[in-house]
Amino acid sequence: MKKIALLQPEVPHYRDDFFSLLRKQCECMDIYIYNSMDDAKKNGFDIHVKNLISISNIKFHGFLYYNPQIILRKKYDTLVLMLHFAHLTTWLLLFTKFIHRKKIILYGQGISVKRYIHEEKYPDWKLKWMIALADGIWVYMPKEERQWKAIFPKKKIVALNNTVTGMKDILKYRPDCDICLLKNKYNIREERVLIFCARFTSPHRRVDLLLETIQKLDAKRFGFIIIGDGINKPDFSKYRNVHDFGAVYDVDVKRDLFAIADIYFQPGWVGLSIVEAMGYGLPIFTFKRSEHTLQCVEYSYIVSGENGMLFEDMKQCIEILTDISHEELVCMGNNARQLAKTLLPENMVEKACSVI
Repeated sequence: MKKIALLQPEVPHYRDDFFSLLRKQCECMDIYIYNSMDDAKKNGFDIHVKNLISISNIKFHGFLYYNPQIILRKKYDTLVLMLHFAHLTTWLLLFTKFIHRKKIILYGQGISVKRYIHEEKYPDWKLKWMIALADGIWVYMPKEERQWKAIFPKKKIVALNNTVTGMKDILKYRPDCDICLLKNKYNIREERVLIFCARFTSPHRRVDLLLETIQKLDAKRFGFIIIGDGINKPDFSKYRNVHDFGAVYDVDVKRDLFAIADIYFQPGWVGLSIVEAMGYGLPIFTFKRSEHTLQCVEYSYIVSGENGMLFEDMKQCIEILTDISHEELVCMGNNARQLAKTLLPENMVEKACSVI
């Protein structure tokens, strides 16, 4: 049993299960956060985890200095810090391990999403140096685990397989009534329904492609469910086939909407929302990662033609959406659910503990 100090910007609702289950595996685990609760709420996060400790810090042009004394003065065996080269205190703690003698695990994506295409070929030298100094690494996804293990074959590096809280309930869910009745309940009449569920806070969501898809598809046949709010959200009110629900916090309503949908569609910046959609048995449709269409690390869960589709361009997107059969969608959705069955918070904890 270990005594752990864990540093995070905040602990959003979708990580509740992971941190709660991890805490049960430790003699003591304290979570330190450097963002305020108000900032977290502004970013659309709902904070549920109890006993979070705010750590004093200074932020300057993307760099972070947090007070090391707070986590050094307690008798922790292990520090789980962020794999982030702009965290100045983390560098200090890595270089002074011979003094404080605490094990350091670094936790993060292991790659820059904004510089992904470059860094998947040429890993960031700053992250490489941090990893060399650390005792172990937690990355989100197997692709980045393989990349860093090729460089550090003897280092304890594990992919946690990023997932969301409540995955078992999502996987078990089946609607109580016929889909036609659900559609009537929410006044959704279109034959084929695409759902988008993400915060409109990032400019990389490629909302322009979402709008173009809405405009180019047959409005009588295709409907769109939109879940999410944010400063970059466009006005969907002029589209009669777009059903905008804003931010949805009612779990029953959200599950109804996912049950109505045939496809999860998010043109860019796909992340953990696709794991939730896969749990509901939806195939994931998005555009291929490029310099203009950025995708988060969870993008590698998508296998085109198996559990979703990756489009080269808008022409292909419209053609496939128009021609694909219901049977193909059901098959891909079933494959997506099968993958989601392996993506449980309990599995994340087991993998994390293998490094601790």
